[in-house]
Amino acid sequence: MRTIFGVLSLLIALAIVGVLAKKQLGALSVAPAGIPGAPASATLPQQSQHIQQQVKQSIENTLQQPRPMPEEK
Repeated sequence: MRTIFGVLSLLIALAIVGVLAKKQLGALSVAPAGIPGAPASATLPQQSQHIQQQVKQSIENTLQQPRPMPEEK
């Protein structure tokens, strides 16, 4: 009886993992609608460079902002 419950629980866990994996793979197969600011006819390497430039600019802007100083009591 104990082994039946063990095997049954393993099958249920495997089914849950299978459903979640199927959802994740389905989400990856959907093509992105486009990258904002990038030309629609851009190739994949061009889109990648555009995203890298946006991230780099965002990091540089964040690093240039002054750090808030704590209030002295």
